Formats: sequence, C-alpha cells, structure tokens
Amino acid sequence: MTNRIRIGVMVPSTNTTCEADFQLVASKNVSIHGSRLWLTNDSGGDTDFDRMNSEIESAAQYLATANVDAISYGCTTGSFYKGPGWDEEMMKMIEKASGVPAAATSPSVVQALRFFGAKRISVATPYPDYNNQKLLSYLEAMGFEVLNLEGEPVAAASGNQGINNQDPESVVEFAAKICRDDADALLCSCTAWRSLEAIDQLEQLTGKPVVSSNQASIWATYKNLNITETVTGFGSLLESLSTVTA
Repeated sequence: MTNRIRIGVMVPSTNTTCEADFQLVASKNVSIHGSRLWLTNDSGGDTDFDRMNSEIESAAQYLATANVDAISYGCTTGSFYKGPGWDEEMMKMIEKASGVPAAATSPSVVQALRFFGAKRISVATPYPDYNNQKLLSYLEAMGFEVLNLEGEPVAAASGNQGINNQDPESVVEFAAKICRDDADALLCSCTAWRSLEAIDQLEQLTGKPVVSSNQASIWATYKNLNITETVTGFGSLLESLSTVTA
C-alpha cells in the first residue's frame, strides 16, 4: 500500500477556510494536517501578528512529528505585514524546524502572478485599512502596479472569524465589480476568504486570470512536491499543474 502524500498547513486559529480549501482540492492520495497559530478575532496590528508568528517554529516541529512531506504557512497578512524579506525568512525557519519544503502565502501569490506575466493588477480583499495598506506596500515593493485595491466592507467589518462566513457568491459579486478592464490579473487576497470557490466564475466574468491566496498556496505546495495531477474547477492556475512540472 502506498502512503498518502501528507501536507501540513499552519493557519491562524480563527481561520476555518484554508485547511478546507486544501482538502477540497486534494485527491484521495493527498491528506491535509493542520496546526493552529494563536490569533484573536479583534486582531488588527503588527503586535498581534508578531504574537501569532512567534509560534511558527513550534508549529513546524509539531507538523514534522506527523511526517508531513511539505508545509504551507496559510496566512496572507502574516506573511506580508513586515514587507519583502520576512516572507523568505519565514519559509527558511519552517524548513529548518521541520526538515521539509515550505511555502508561504504571500510569496506564493507573487509567484502565481508572475506565472501569468501579470504586471498591472486589481486586488479584492476582505480586509480593513491596516491590512490593505500593508498589502499595497508589499505588492508595490514586489514590482506590481496596483491599479486598485479595495476591501469588501461587510467582510472587513466582520473580523477575522467573520471573514470565513462570507459566501463565495458575495466574493464573485464584489471582486468582479472592482476588477479593472486594464488589469492583467485579479488578486483575491486572504486565506480565510472563500475565494477559491469563486475563481472559475470570476475568470469567466472578467476574462482574466484570477489568483487567490489559498489557490496560490496549494499551487506552490504541489510544485514543491512535484504533484502534477489534473486539478479542475478552481481556475487556470491549478489547471496548469498537469502541464507544468516543478
């Protein structure tokens, strides 16, 4: 009997979407194993994310005891709030503590946008102003021209736990509306937002490649594991896995 490929996913403790999205995409030969990092519903600043990320090393060590084959750090803000450099440092920390390849959300998003050759982007988020300003600075520092970055007001007001409860249809309605005609791609940021389920419809409505936080994280993690199986129903990025090897 062949063992399943085991993927470890570390997520903010309030997040109930990221692991579910990984499992939604996974075939019967892939299993998902989560580890939670402390975050409160009223989190809203660097101090809270510093507290959460202080648990990265121990979470990586815990996941290593499950003999995972790779780890994905599943928080977009937690991987961009310190700007470029911290994202790479985080992955090295995870790899050193666990002994397996690591991916993190923000650098996975950057890689995915570059895969599509995107330079000018529209960005939809469920974030309040703090996260949006940090994300804008990060994306611009990574060389993208951000045409517009807009937060969905209902999701932004709902807090970290409430974001998980936004219906994918509301993501479609909001993100399609804010996507600019002159954008090369649309980014839906946040691993707690159920945008993975919205991507196919968004690509049809906008005629553009759509990248989401969880979709990009899955893509990067699968590339780390040389998984090239066909994945359909979640946008053109994941469909590319069947034709592009790591």
